[in-house]
Amino acid sequence: MPAGKASVKVIYGGKPHVARRPPWDDGFIWTQDSTGHQWMAITAEGTGGKLYFPCKDHPSDEPNEGVDMFITVPKDLVVAGPGLLKGVTKQKETSTFHWQTKYTINNYSILFNVGDYTVVTRPYTTVDGHQVPIQFYVLKEHAAKAGHHLDIFVKTIKEQEKYFGEYPWVKEKIGIVETPHLGMEHQTMNAYGAKFKYTTVGGEDYDGLMHHEFGHEWWGNKVTAKDWADYWIHEGICTYGDALYVREFEGEKAYIKFFQNSALSFGNKIPIVIGKDIDEESAYNGDIYGKGAFFMHTLRYIMGDSTFFPTLKGFVTDPHYTYNNLASTDDVIQYFSKAAGKDLKPLFDLYIYSINKLEVHVKALRGDKYQVQLLNIDMPLPVDIVADGVSKRYTVDKKGITIISKAMPVIDPDTYYLKKLIIE
Repeated sequence: MPAGKASVKVIYGGKPHVARRPPWDDGFIWTQDSTGHQWMAITAEGTGGKLYFPCKDHPSDEPNEGVDMFITVPKDLVVAGPGLLKGVTKQKETSTFHWQTKYTINNYSILFNVGDYTVVTRPYTTVDGHQVPIQFYVLKEHAAKAGHHLDIFVKTIKEQEKYFGEYPWVKEKIGIVETPHLGMEHQTMNAYGAKFKYTTVGGEDYDGLMHHEFGHEWWGNKVTAKDWADYWIHEGICTYGDALYVREFEGEKAYIKFFQNSALSFGNKIPIVIGKDIDEESAYNGDIYGKGAFFMHTLRYIMGDSTFFPTLKGFVTDPHYTYNNLASTDDVIQYFSKAAGKDLKPLFDLYIYSINKLEVHVKALRGDKYQVQLLNIDMPLPVDIVADGVSKRYTVDKKGITIISKAMPVIDPDTYYLKKLIIE
């Protein structure tokens, strides 16, 4: 072919693979709702769009001029898809839905859902003043529950915009669709299948899974990793956003408790980033969710709120790392290091590229004195230390500092670090 744009038509067909355990095992889901109407969904986050259409199967390649989808279904059913609904063509026994996206989109978000849906909608004004419709494609049998669900959803949208900037797809919609599987992130049409069962945060109903999947509109869809190896950027920072919801509506102590509890659950058997050009399964074998989120918790502590939060929002709103431009772990290192005014690579090397913990050596000396030093990182770090019931923040490095205390000092009582204490 000569250089320049070309149009290629590929004709293909087949019998779609059926998902065995969606959304963890990908495929098509064929079922019925309780009224007997056909209900269909697709999950493809791990397998990718190649599950049912020809595509480049790698996160680094996205159709940056958008996608058109024409889906034909029995006339009594409705198709929910990404982007904007451009039109519905009705035939005698069928209807064809035309969905169109104009933004860059990852191939596992190029999918659709089919059911006996009604659309419950309300207007939304973004943090930057744009009008975007919220559309909930809910089964008709559950339409009465949609209003309260959207009340919860609006709180999620506003909180995510506070920390991550304006909703990324203002020219299209904010969409969720009821699905027979639990849930999954899909650009402008997130799958929701938690059956309207809620927990509470701050005394009000909260849907943690919906909050997490919607967070991927920023971390995964707007900011997209160049390689599976960098998927902690999607999952870890998105999970950190879940903790920020707790902070927003229950306060700092609840936020700290969130991470103290999560720190107990890490397998820590392989590094968060294990190399380059790995496959999706290898990326998800580690602790990219919880440990990735905890690392952001550590970064916040080291950088301080006045630097960290603007940097976090700055990265996810910077055109160098969003939409058509992809991001890597090295991009995160450089961006946050520049904002912090110091090289943070030793911290990334410890927590992202290895399974080591921060080693803190505490040695008792004569005269109610204790030496506290870091053993395995070549950079000074702030550390909260409680001595005789008083907490103070110190700067500690490999040389160490001396603490005066009648009792053994308590190191990092609020658990800002994954650490190993060595007491002598």
